[in-house]
Amino acid sequence: MGSNPTSSAKELDLMTNPSKSELKRAYKDNPPAAGIYRITNTANGRVLLGKGMNVRGILNSQQAQLQFGSHRNPQLQQDYNRFGAEQFQFEIIDQLEQSDKTPQQMQEDLTALEELWLEKLQPYGERGYNK
Repeated sequence: MGSNPTSSAKELDLMTNPSKSELKRAYKDNPPAAGIYRITNTANGRVLLGKGMNVRGILNSQQAQLQFGSHRNPQLQQDYNRFGAEQFQFEIIDQLEQSDKTPQQMQEDLTALEELWLEKLQPYGERGYNK
């Protein structure tokens, strides 16, 4: 009743080298979280608030843009260059529950959630980098 070495090798291959269709299925079964992110300049307390259907991916992209000096928000980029990466916190502050809603409905919910956070934090002018 030993295990079949061929089948376990196939199982291992599927775990380490999934097919394109398996990756698509896994993505659909576990879509990335939609939510709200905040980038905080701890040196002066200013924040940038944003949203994304793949909030972790957007936050990672924001961090990479700052590191490469190519962020689209010139005030944030200037402060990042001035104070250094160690003075910035990157965090997800809210996420939408996964549901059976359409992407358009999820986007609408995400926009409403962002508006609530913008109203709460008021990240404008001296308080933040949002416009």
